[in-house]
Amino acid sequence: QVRLVESGGGLVQAGGSLRLSCAASGRTFRSNAMGWFRQAPGKEREFVARIIWGGSNTIYADSVKGRFTISRDDAKNTVYLQMNSLKPEDTAVYYCNAEPRRDGVPGDSWGQGTQVTVSS
Repeated sequence: QVRLVESGGGLVQAGGSLRLSCAASGRTFRSNAMGWFRQAPGKEREFVARIIWGGSNTIYADSVKGRFTISRDDAKNTVYLQMNSLKPEDTAVYYCNAEPRRDGVPGDSWGQGTQVTVSS
């Protein structure tokens, strides 16, 4: 089983930036695809971004494409989500996920989540 711990959330004004981190431990990290999902109040959890081993293949939700960048450092067992040009509608709890599918279906392992709040 893989353990995931997110950090880096906070309060930011619209147009600002944040970088989320997800530290993984346990089962081998390098063989896994990793991803980020988010859940806004009153809404279902939704796919944000996915990255595979080596970082050469990434997928993004249309709502964040061009603003968010997912990356990973396999030596540190860490995946990142750089979020730029943030909008109030990006406000959500952001979750790290191990082995999400290409179609956005999440894997079984989740972190505890980190709150991102974007003020207008």
